[in-house]
Amino acid sequence: MKRIPQIARRIDAAVIGASAGGVDALLTLLHELPTHWKLPLVVVIHLPEGHESRLADVFSHRVPFAVREAEDKVPVTDGTLHFAPPGYHLSIERDRRFSLSCEPPVLFSRPSIDLLMASASDVYGSALAGLLLTGANEDGAEGLLQIHRAGGLTAVQDPMEAQVATMPQAALRRHAPDFMLPLREMRTLLLRLDAAHAL
Repeated sequence: MKRIPQIARRIDAAVIGASAGGVDALLTLLHELPTHWKLPLVVVIHLPEGHESRLADVFSHRVPFAVREAEDKVPVTDGTLHFAPPGYHLSIERDRRFSLSCEPPVLFSRPSIDLLMASASDVYGSALAGLLLTGANEDGAEGLLQIHRAGGLTAVQDPMEAQVATMPQAALRRHAPDFMLPLREMRTLLLRLDAAHAL
């Protein structure tokens, strides 16, 4: 197993994107995280539009810290897992508050991983981490590249392990991420990122 190094710079937030297979992947990634978790996590998982999301409810029983659906104008909060609501694009504004919009889908997706990641990279710069997991389209590849260009940390799930490899492969075609890892090792990286939140 590759040793995940300590992160030598402060990380203020992590954004995570996934599509097909994403719920199971996220359950593995967030399994048994500590109760003293501090790093804000903001997640886009593609869901069928028009269906009520139960992600916040499901994950509130799986992680030992706050879980909520992101709301317009509400701040990004430490120690919280935020989910994008279905049918809305989610972005982060300069004041580190969420913004919801009904603009057209991007790559057939609303919410768009690309839009979340690009907006977060503008706000957090090198203090942002972006993780891209399993998925069946190319959403997230451009957003992860924007995080990389802004000096942030990027990680992609190993396509060999992903339930659907299309999304990680698309990201790997755009740039060489800081990490390409199976989920259980990506969980170790997430713990390192949380430790770096206190730097």
